[in-house]
Amino acid sequence: MRVLITGGAGFIGSKLARALLARGSLAGRPIETIRLVDVVRAEGFDDPRVETIAGDVTRPGAVFSWFAGGFDAVFHLAAVVSGQAETDFELGYAVNLDGTRHVLEAARHLCRRPIFVFASSCAVYGGDLPEPITDTTHLTPQSSYGNQKAMGERLVADYHRKGFVVGTSLRLPTIVVRPGRPNLATTTFLSSIVREPLNGETANCPVPVDTKMYCLSPRAVVQAFLHAAELDEGALGKDRSLLLPGIAFTVAEEIAALEKIAGKAVTARITYEPDALIRRVVLSIPWHFAPERALKLGFPVDPDVESIIRQHIEDERGGRFVA
Repeated sequence: MRVLITGGAGFIGSKLARALLARGSLAGRPIETIRLVDVVRAEGFDDPRVETIAGDVTRPGAVFSWFAGGFDAVFHLAAVVSGQAETDFELGYAVNLDGTRHVLEAARHLCRRPIFVFASSCAVYGGDLPEPITDTTHLTPQSSYGNQKAMGERLVADYHRKGFVVGTSLRLPTIVVRPGRPNLATTTFLSSIVREPLNGETANCPVPVDTKMYCLSPRAVVQAFLHAAELDEGALGKDRSLLLPGIAFTVAEEIAALEKIAGKAVTARITYEPDALIRRVVLSIPWHFAPERALKLGFPVDPDVESIIRQHIEDERGGRFVA
């Protein structure tokens, strides 16, 4: 089994690669090669099965070169995040739409109908929405990022329909807790107000604490990608997009869980300076979802926000934090 991961230097891409290496197989076939491609070369891999490439998904010639040798499975995670896609219109479309087409074209021409899993987003929903939102709710994105992801889904579905790939699009909730430093996503504060206080640093909450968000842990999203790649092709039928199961919680509930785990001295490092732009964007993001298809298909779901924070401490901090 030869696997290619775009966005392979990112935190989800690298975690997915490590999960594949640990399990040693995908879809019942042993892993021979995992090629990680990103704008910077992925680091921290010394396994001979891993190959790393630095490249630009907006350049079709470069993308075709990544596919040398052919691949049996492609995980397309490379993307410009929500806030950056909104502020840099041209870059957002070049990466999130054109880049997705380039990857699909390379898979069509250089692979033999590979498994193709695309990282979409719950940002494909927006505006006036029913409660709850289901897999059949009409897509009404209200941002450039949401529109780009919706168009990416349709590309994957059409390439699947034509028999070029075995395509699946996963609509990801907000992923919490992200390691590293804050990125340009409008929801990055949800990770910052856990990650930085545990590191002895301050972090700001720019929205009202009663704001509710729909989220998923890094562990669960990696397992979701693996599960999607191993689904029987007929399980999804003609609808190739899936809303992933997340959990909804308020910022206040997240902070309370952090305090229960780490203590008041840690949550005292959170400040509460409002940001009108972030508030406006975040309050427009829906949280009331009913992902019945994914649950029936056995996709993982986190039990609660406390478990998500404990996973972060265990996976990213070796079980320790600054009290």
